[in-house]
Amino acid sequence: MKNSEIKALTFDELKQKLVSEQEAYRKLRFAHEISPIENPMKVRETRKLIARLQTELRAKELAK
Repeated sequence: MKNSEIKALTFDELKQKLVSEQEAYRKLRFAHEISPIENPMKVRETRKLIARLQTELRAKELAK
C-alpha cells in the first residue's frame, strides 16, 4: 500500500485497516515461528505498513 493510498483513507478506515494488518502480522509471525514461510521479507513489509498506518492515524488525530 502506497503512502498516497494511506493518506486518502478516512480516520475510521485507517483504524479498521490497522486492526486487520495487526492481525495479519500476528498470524504471519506465528506461521514463521512454526515453519519458515516462503517470503520472510513479508514480515518486515507488514511491520512497516503498520507503522505507516499508525503514523497517518496520529497525524489525523492531531489535525482535529
